[in-house]
Amino acid sequence: MEKIKVTMDGKVYEVDKFSAITEFVHAHMQENKQKYVLAFCNRKLCELGKLLDRDVELKLVEKTSVIGMDTYKRSLTFLMVKAFSDVMGSGYSVKVMYSLGKGYYCRLLKNFREGDRMVSEEVPVTKDILFRVKNRMNELVRKDIAIIKESVSTEEAVQRFAKQGRFDKERLFRYRRVSKANLYSIEDYEDYFYGYMVPSTGYITCYDLVPYDTGFMLMAPTREEPEIIPEFEPREKLFSVLKTSDEWSQTLDVSNVGQLNECITKGDIRELMLVHEALQEKQIAQIADMIRAGEKKIVLIAGPSSSGKTTFSHRLSVQLRAHGLRPYPLALDNYFVDREHTPKDENGNYDFECIEAVDLDLFHSDMKKLLAGEEISIPTFNFKQGRKEYKGKKLKLNAGDVLVAEGIHALNPLMTEGLSDDSKFKIYISALTQINIDDHNRIPTTDGRLIRRIVRDARTRGNDARETIAMWPSVRRGEEKYIFPYQEEADVMFNSALIYELSVIKQYAEPLLFSVPKDCDEYYEAKRLLKFLDYFLGMEVTNIPTNSILREFVGGGCFDV
Repeated sequence: MEKIKVTMDGKVYEVDKFSAITEFVHAHMQENKQKYVLAFCNRKLCELGKLLDRDVELKLVEKTSVIGMDTYKRSLTFLMVKAFSDVMGSGYSVKVMYSLGKGYYCRLLKNFREGDRMVSEEVPVTKDILFRVKNRMNELVRKDIAIIKESVSTEEAVQRFAKQGRFDKERLFRYRRVSKANLYSIEDYEDYFYGYMVPSTGYITCYDLVPYDTGFMLMAPTREEPEIIPEFEPREKLFSVLKTSDEWSQTLDVSNVGQLNECITKGDIRELMLVHEALQEKQIAQIADMIRAGEKKIVLIAGPSSSGKTTFSHRLSVQLRAHGLRPYPLALDNYFVDREHTPKDENGNYDFECIEAVDLDLFHSDMKKLLAGEEISIPTFNFKQGRKEYKGKKLKLNAGDVLVAEGIHALNPLMTEGLSDDSKFKIYISALTQINIDDHNRIPTTDGRLIRRIVRDARTRGNDARETIAMWPSVRRGEEKYIFPYQEEADVMFNSALIYELSVIKQYAEPLLFSVPKDCDEYYEAKRLLKFLDYFLGMEVTNIPTNSILREFVGGGCFDV
């Protein structure tokens, strides 16, 4: 048998030519070998089933990495869908709805024909159903069944899914420009997934199914603790806004990418765009009405990066004026402590994300004075000099005046400690994805926000896509630590995502992503995002309203300074 050389971690191994990476792992990584889920062969990402046909430099990818855990969760979703198919039969299907906490919220659907079309209705999930499905999942894991990949023509994929009555996938592939599609199967169950899989069901050992609302949670581990299932913590307010967004999708009859692309090709996209913008404006008007009715004096707005906080604040201020109030904007960043007093992180760098970077004593003092009817001087933070400056800006809240304060810590109880709850109205805003690629492939909310930020940073800050992608993990860590824990503190949540936005923003993002060099660490992420954007047909930009939240990222908005 002809041999080839595999170099890994500076050590050279000889293996049989055309052997799979899994064989190498089983032979040389006996201890906890299932922690590896993918590999880089000569810096190119691949599945462990890849055959080694030449000398290679190999780097194994663990579940503790971002791409590793994404692969694990994707494979887990496939396992769960297969088990439901085995237990419930072909007349039922599972729809993966959205991420909630550390899991995915899913619904069980019954599919039947109504005239000349197929329709679906939700079936409440019982504990007995989940018990049988989980037992089937466990059985499939024990059997360690190979997950087989088959490359077929896009036309054949359309035909296969049409024959199976899986019209979400049929419609998706009708608008694909690539000539081939990779389909995966476990035994006789075939599906399409966006991204790589683990080699077999035996790799998927950590999961749970938890009943919630009328559906269930598919619980997965985190990359920090890949062998432990986190406890499910319901987030009722977040779940409520996600359900509302799903209802909007149903109203607009666009819940997946295939339906969106169909809407674009049929010329119906302008109406969809205007209706969705109107639904958002209606909700902002309702929030303004709540603020007026509650006689609130301080509005606090928080949300993660690229959620559209600035445009939302402007639109809310317009609505407050329409309700007879006078809004005054306040950026909480102006209350940073002077640079020399900024805390440092474990690496010795300034930690601008922590709440200790804010001058809480000054902020509390100013807010109490405002609520007492006193006049205050508003600071402006000079980021170049690293200190607060006073430029004569004064503020006093009279009858009908409302302070609209925006910042990442706005919902943290420490930020407004000592202020009467009767005076505060707290808003959490995020871009929560409202459509999926298809019933089994989610569009992560973080992907939408990252693409927004890549486009905005290039337009307003001169950062290229590589720089934005490089800093994104740090941004995400700050959100997990300082923003997400307080989202349930909000009086109301607002979803700033727009169903049509990725069809618009792709035209701005693609050239930026193509410019990321192949020899840098950020190249794989840029390539992944390009592949993701390829699912979407582009659409015309000029009809987007100038007050749309999307204008904050692509430009041309009426609130641009």
